[in-house]
Amino acid sequence: MSRFLDFTSNRLTILSGMTLLLTIAMLGCGESATVAAAKETTVEDWLAVEIGGKAIEIQVAFKDRELSRGLMYRTSMGENRGMLFYYDPPKQMSFWMQNTKIPLDIGYFTSDGVLREIYPMYPMDLRSVKSKRNDLLIALEMNQGWYAKNGIKPGASFDLESLKQALLSRGIPESRIPF
Repeated sequence: MSRFLDFTSNRLTILSGMTLLLTIAMLGCGESATVAAAKETTVEDWLAVEIGGKAIEIQVAFKDRELSRGLMYRTSMGENRGMLFYYDPPKQMSFWMQNTKIPLDIGYFTSDGVLREIYPMYPMDLRSVKSKRNDLLIALEMNQGWYAKNGIKPGASFDLESLKQALLSRGIPESRIPF
């Protein structure tokens, strides 16, 4: 009988150990998934937002080196893709196309997510495309003609929740997002 108890007790010990290892492994996977989900995105990541009812994907530039590089050196960009430039505090904006090979349109937005101005920009053009307003928080570069093709005109606005989530995922503190 004692041999049977030893065998059973060893078997229980092995099963308990396996259960413990499996639990640790599952917790580890869950933790990794949580850590991965909380990881900040980079300027290279495409993030889903909506503007004027149109779903687009954007890359968000807000660090100095990202803002100064923008879309330089690229030769193409997907149809419903663009780059969003986020500035804090709001200001008058000015962009040029140094080393940028893609014809673009730029839209300037106020801190309430409303599109206020749109201008065409031409490849390799060193002339500034300056905004008229001085209270702009966001610039959005899209392929040239995209705004017109999609009926997006001044007065259109971002879906603020999708925009806020994109900005938060890039590591912009919630205290710096005015909506």
